[in-house]
Amino acid sequence: MEKENLTSVENFLIVGFSDLPRLQILLASVFTLVYLMILIGNLFIMSIIYSSPTLHTPMYFFLLNLSFVDIGFISVTFPQMIVHFFLKNSRISLTECLLQIYFFLLLVVTEILLLAVMAFDRYVAICNPLHYVTIMNKSRCPQLAAGCWFSALILALPHTLLMSQLSYCQSHTINHFFCDFSALMKLSCTGIYIIETLNYSLGSTFGLGPFISIIISYMKIISVILKIKSTEGRKKAFSTCASHLTVVILFYGSISPTYLSPTSTFSMKENKILSLLYTTLPPLCNPIIYSLNNTEFKHALRKKKEKERVWTTKP
Repeated sequence: MEKENLTSVENFLIVGFSDLPRLQILLASVFTLVYLMILIGNLFIMSIIYSSPTLHTPMYFFLLNLSFVDIGFISVTFPQMIVHFFLKNSRISLTECLLQIYFFLLLVVTEILLLAVMAFDRYVAICNPLHYVTIMNKSRCPQLAAGCWFSALILALPHTLLMSQLSYCQSHTINHFFCDFSALMKLSCTGIYIIETLNYSLGSTFGLGPFISIIISYMKIISVILKIKSTEGRKKAFSTCASHLTVVILFYGSISPTYLSPTSTFSMKENKILSLLYTTLPPLCNPIIYSLNNTEFKHALRKKKEKERVWTTKP
């Protein structure tokens, strides 16, 4: 197609789940409920960590950051989708679409890096406990968290900038429930080879790279735990890692089929289902995993309830 014959598209229509017209109200209600549950769950985790001095440790500092990322992660996609359901208006401008892509990638990369940093924290705590306070000191933790956010701010830019340079002339309909860059690329009538190459290279480096570092960390952690003679000691050491390891498996298990596979691997219907899984499962399950499987968190929650009970019973 010659350049002069290209007609640029500045506005798009997001299809969402319009192939299920009879379930629109039901889906809107379910997604609204899920969104509220994610908000309440993660805000609950953040409030407990903030108000409990016993949880003012590196592990829970990073968990607080993770909860904040999860709130942003779901807020980038769900509110717009819910509005589209209720108002029957699925129009979005190219600028809004690119902003959604940027913030979505920003939060995905931040979560990936935070999970790797949390694995490093557990590695130091179990494999090098005598130097833990020195290595994970009060200034180091904010530096590591800031490094995750700053790296994500930079890494999310190339995709967004390259997407902004494409010509979208084949259609104005995005067959997805949000502005996913893989769905938007299908509408381009210019070459996407550079973007796909960038996707695979960054996915391998900053997706698989942190995942491999997590695996190596836990291999060393498990080897140290198995050498602990006390059964109670082994159980206590493993319990501090179980929640984080579960979150890692859940996150990578839900997101890797979409972003580490060629764009043509799945149909758009399958892509939407996979995207729905990785945008909802980690933010929804993370608060449950950490609140149910973590002894320190349950102890802090119990103390908070006791304190509230004392205040309410005072004359």
